[in-house]
Amino acid sequence: MLRIITQQADVRAELQRICERLQRAEGERTQDEQLLHKEATVREILQAVKRQGDKAVLHYTSEFDHQTLQPEELRVTGSELDAAYQQVSKDLLAAIQLACRQIEEFHRQRVPKSWVHFGEDEIVLGKRYTPVDRAGLYVPGGRASYPSTVLMNAIPAKVAGVPRVVMVTPTRGEKTISSAVLVAAQEAGVQEIYRIGGAQAIAALAYGTETIPKVNVITGPGNIYVTLAKKLVYGTVGIDSLAGPSEVLIIADETANPAHVAADMLAQAEHDPMAAAILLTTDAGLAKKVQVAVERQLIDHPRRIDTEKAIAHYGLIVVVESLTAAAELSNEFAPEHLELEIKDPWALISQIRHAGAIFLGYSTPEAVGDYLAGPNHTLPTSGAARYASALGVETFLKHSSIIQYSPTALHKVAGAIDALANAEGLPSHADSVRRRVEENE
Repeated sequence: MLRIITQQADVRAELQRICERLQRAEGERTQDEQLLHKEATVREILQAVKRQGDKAVLHYTSEFDHQTLQPEELRVTGSELDAAYQQVSKDLLAAIQLACRQIEEFHRQRVPKSWVHFGEDEIVLGKRYTPVDRAGLYVPGGRASYPSTVLMNAIPAKVAGVPRVVMVTPTRGEKTISSAVLVAAQEAGVQEIYRIGGAQAIAALAYGTETIPKVNVITGPGNIYVTLAKKLVYGTVGIDSLAGPSEVLIIADETANPAHVAADMLAQAEHDPMAAAILLTTDAGLAKKVQVAVERQLIDHPRRIDTEKAIAHYGLIVVVESLTAAAELSNEFAPEHLELEIKDPWALISQIRHAGAIFLGYSTPEAVGDYLAGPNHTLPTSGAARYASALGVETFLKHSSIIQYSPTALHKVAGAIDALANAEGLPSHADSVRRRVEENE
């Protein structure tokens, strides 16, 4: 049953419990014991793949995914890619192509421009953006297939100009990968795909094997083992984020449609038993109606078991005193997805400081952002929206500073550099400037 509480209750403690649900999985061992055990397993996998390459990848793929592969079977063949188009409906292909156009159009607006500024005394300062050489995309495939995840990761990489994009995704039995995933990859410009998943796939991308190339950046969500693997290889490669279970927080007033709000909460809860769905409302009547609507919509839900678990453990309705109070609680939670189903959402948005993506109005369910609005659906979770942002073109770019000083400009700042260098006990720093200045006098 979806719980209703009032703001007078210990709401903040309950929201914190939900925010930290990955570390506080109910009925399991303590946080430290869980993570230490899983991290030890992941470290073992990473080291084995680093030392043994394909051999270790194939071993763990057999052990965890129950797929026996030969090295030459790791990469998806051209004939498999071609065949995938024959196995998707025209409607699905059209939807994938529409999503591609929308996502690409949005991300092309985000490409940062290199710039150079010419100042006094022939000082030149600037910033130059260049893409990484190789990007690795992880696409999960355990509970379902996710063509949208392919698009959201691959398109920003291509827009950034990454020369080589590599994708890994686990098989779903009989060495097969979802046709929708393969079609989405090709529509997004990815042809190099390997049928592996889990921590071994992250290790292969980070360190390289005889078959799989070492990349510079790894993006894409996965289970706890994938997330820990990304955390442990960070520094060897760059990563997008450490994604946790998905979440939505909805702020609604008395004008919201309870059936729509309930559907949006279930749309999040059906992702995973640890997904979170939270409603903050100023109307106690709406709260009760949403509670009833959730129960009704669960009756014939195709993913009822997992969805009910998420609602029971991490679903919550809070009746608040005002929309301002709702905004304050939302900022503390810093949700991955925030829906403003209120009469005037633009009046409240100035009070929202922390959210991965904000959906305004009654006709903007979070599902729009999941699939084809354009902004990325790979977003910060578990409170990370306080300091992090969505995956984007910038994830696949790095920038270099550009600095050029003329002899005149160097002469003017030589004294300041000398003072700072000597204050830090670095005489050669000062000497490197002084020699140049003396030679030009």
